Amino acid sequence: MGDAGIFHQNDRVELIEGEIIDMAPIGSNHAGTVNLLSNIVKITVGTQAIISTQNPVVLDSFSEPEPDIAVLKPRDDFYRSSHPGPEDILLIIEVADSSLRYDHKVKIPLYARHAIFEAWLVDLENGQLLIHQNPQAGQYQTITTAENPQALVPLQLPTAIFNLEMLFQQ
Repeated sequence: MGDAGIFHQNDRVELIEGEIIDMAPIGSNHAGTVNLLSNIVKITVGTQAIISTQNPVVLDSFSEPEPDIAVLKPRDDFYRSSHPGPEDILLIIEVADSSLRYDHKVKIPLYARHAIFEAWLVDLENGQLLIHQNPQAGQYQTITTAENPQALVPLQLPTAIFNLEMLFQQ
């Protein structure tokens, strides 16, 4: 649709279960948090993974969300030949302020239905990090609030210890 001129390069839209969803503009707190997380994730995982920030992932023919951060399996072409799919995703991180309800009710369950093993939801409104793990039958079986953000270890990256103590500091 972008090539046909229906959407422009700067339009913020996502394809979610066959519907084109218009995304809200990104505020400075949201953008700054994504920048902080991107840097922490990149430093922590090094060459173990590719960090994709606000780029599409193809879940199926009807869903192509743009998560704030997707931590991907390494690939020689850095996903130049195709967008990553569910089998390529080690961790998804969504940052939510005004989009909290949408991320919590639509995007996180979408990731579970497509067997994304782990998704983190950074809730800026309430100062919480919710960790969703172990999708089964389209739902995450384990949902926890990070009690110690100084030592978070994603299940698919067992040697990566994330220190997110700065996450909710202004």
